[in-house]
Amino acid sequence: MAGFRKLIILQVTSWLLLSLISSFFFATSFDSAISKAQQSAHAMVTEYIKDKKLSEVTPEHISQALNSGEVFSTFIVRDFDGNTVLQVNTPTNLPFVADFIETYINAIRPQFAVNDSKDIKIEFLINAQSQAQLLQQALLLLLVISALLAFIPVFFMQGVYKKLNRNVSMTVASAVDSYITQNQATDNIEFDFNDGKVAELGQELTPSFKRLASFLKSKQEDIKNAAHSIKQEAYKDVVTELGNRNMFVEYYEQYIESSSKKAFGSLAMIRCSELQVINQTRGYQKGDEYIKSVSDIIKHVTGTYAGSQVFRLNSSDFAVILPNVPSKEAEEFGDTLQSRFTQFQQNQELSSVANTGIVPYENGKPLGELLSVVDNAMSMAQSKQANAWHIQRESDLVNNVSAGFGNQNWRRVIRDVIASKRVSLMMQNIMPIGKNSKAYAEIQSRFKTEEGQMLPTASFLAMAEKLEMAIEIDQLIIDTSLETIKTRNFNEKYFGINVTASSAHNDQFVIWLERRLLKETNLASKLVFEVSEFGLQQNIKASKRFIDMVHRAGARITVERFGVGLTSFKFFRDLKPDYIKMDASYTRGLEEDKNNQYFMRLMVDLAHRIGVNVFAEGIESQEEKHIVETLCLDGVQGYYIEKPKEI
Repeated sequence: MAGFRKLIILQVTSWLLLSLISSFFFATSFDSAISKAQQSAHAMVTEYIKDKKLSEVTPEHISQALNSGEVFSTFIVRDFDGNTVLQVNTPTNLPFVADFIETYINAIRPQFAVNDSKDIKIEFLINAQSQAQLLQQALLLLLVISALLAFIPVFFMQGVYKKLNRNVSMTVASAVDSYITQNQATDNIEFDFNDGKVAELGQELTPSFKRLASFLKSKQEDIKNAAHSIKQEAYKDVVTELGNRNMFVEYYEQYIESSSKKAFGSLAMIRCSELQVINQTRGYQKGDEYIKSVSDIIKHVTGTYAGSQVFRLNSSDFAVILPNVPSKEAEEFGDTLQSRFTQFQQNQELSSVANTGIVPYENGKPLGELLSVVDNAMSMAQSKQANAWHIQRESDLVNNVSAGFGNQNWRRVIRDVIASKRVSLMMQNIMPIGKNSKAYAEIQSRFKTEEGQMLPTASFLAMAEKLEMAIEIDQLIIDTSLETIKTRNFNEKYFGINVTASSAHNDQFVIWLERRLLKETNLASKLVFEVSEFGLQQNIKASKRFIDMVHRAGARITVERFGVGLTSFKFFRDLKPDYIKMDASYTRGLEEDKNNQYFMRLMVDLAHRIGVNVFAEGIESQEEKHIVETLCLDGVQGYYIEKPKEI
């Protein structure tokens, strides 16, 4: 567009310059023509008066002899003394352009002729109207022609420019659309714009398109690399740096389910049975360390199998794909894992580490069906012993007939534990802060198989809840705890016993517990029942009935894992618990987290106003203990304070 403006300015300037030159040329020509006309008229007048007397010079004679009206505009006859004898005027107006030029060049001037012998003096002005008209017509014609010559190319070039601009736009748009729609990820991007239409626009555009193509290619590489990095991050677990569930699904669908080649092997699912317990009792940082250690064990064991793949499916589950590994060899894999988990369990003083479910696979098998079967195998493994594994053989997989066998086996194991009362009790003290603070020891339960092997506690309790057997387990724990307290003569200590929300909201359980406490009036005042905040929220009316009953019996209530839900303090004021136990997530890295410090201090202030004591759990370091003490809490619990020990 700037070039087109320059063209217009150039053409107008040229036209003005040409007009000025032409005007000067025509003015010079007009002056020359007038000069010749004046000379001719002077000669004619001189010849006319040569033989004339003064009396013979009359208007009629002059008109006949000199045609003065057309030749002269002014004709004055004077005698020797200069007196005017005769004056003939024929007024004429010059055209505008000629008059304008005449004003500046003064070409028409008075002329004089003298006959001394006859005493005749003539003064005249010629009539230049005809010359002036010719001058004006010629000049206007030249201006018009030069204007046409100057502006016709401008209008023509404007049309050409618009057409060229439209062609360029359409061609570039066509090339870009072709690149976008036909080849969104081409490796030959530098050739995408090199077509015939672009070539027709001129060689000057070729370097620009090549630079554009090179730029787009570099940007495309950047986008590819960024997309790959984002995909890797989206497909990677942060804690273990293993592929996550998305990567597992993609790998299975691509290399197993949809593979054109025959594929077979074994799929193992490993579930970290103690993650929830560690998070609650030792803190989330210890939980991450636990998961990382289990991941390292799995990677070390699977590293001996060619083509093996390890993924972390969720917080507690890992998946292992063992290509070309039959069931018999998968049993050795299960034994090796169990041995390594048991060794780690002993070093870390855990009740269990992880259980493993194994199933064979072959290509074409839907992933959902396979996961259902391996989850069933996992349930079977959990119901055996700590760190156990179970393989679901091909004979069990026909039509998935054994899909419910895991639940049935769990039901049998739980029934057997209840009937045989195979529960052992652990104790972990809460250390009071301050002289006036009161605390207690939390009783924790462990369950054993018929062979005396320790069952994974978290899995056991979760399956009991799932199979609606939690009430019977809670009754077993309470009965065992009361008998142990009486037998060991712990009448001076206070004990906390965990109760599931489903039991607290069950009318039959509440009636049973009230009768049980009334029988043990001396012990009831030494008991504190712990119920999770989330569980209490599920049925506030039933929660209030349970808490009121516990208070009538002389016992106390602790709301554990406080801060996970969205309960208001109006809820606690109505329920009137005796203690709240802050969730371990609030003590994790407490010395560096100012927000958690502020929140805990606020909770302590509000809780104390309504007469509720506040405990912190998951204390794992001296720094965390020190910060908690400065926040005016009433007690602390965690592995730094004391590890669970047998009663």
